[in-house]
Amino acid sequence: MSVENNKLVVRRAVAEVVNGGNLDAVDDLYAPEIAAAARAWVAPFRAAFPDVQMDVVALVGEGDTVVGHFRCSGTQTGEWMGRPPSGRAFRDVREVYWFTVRDGRIVDSWGLEDNDERRRQLRASRSPGRL
Repeated sequence: MSVENNKLVVRRAVAEVVNGGNLDAVDDLYAPEIAAAARAWVAPFRAAFPDVQMDVVALVGEGDTVVGHFRCSGTQTGEWMGRPPSGRAFRDVREVYWFTVRDGRIVDSWGLEDNDERRRQLRASRSPGRL
């Protein structure tokens, strides 16, 4: 697949799974080996922040790799990282993810999220024993 097609897969994953909450789309967009892990990451995050909106700032691709810069916003109406719902919102928290896309599906991903900024905006302290 072309780099542009790989970027479309990532855009669809953000739009349909993260923003739209369509966990059924995971089967179309992720390889079977990592589909359960994708659901296990997205489902509790969407439960904590059901109005989550991840905006694509930039997607850069080379070969089967797509790197995305995102800004994420949401309101905490569910438990997050052991913290009870606060009703507070976070806005424009920066995130960067690396995706490997093969044959039209994401086969690997990892990322960095500015959870310190997310906690600051939510006025949530770090959990004891966490860095």
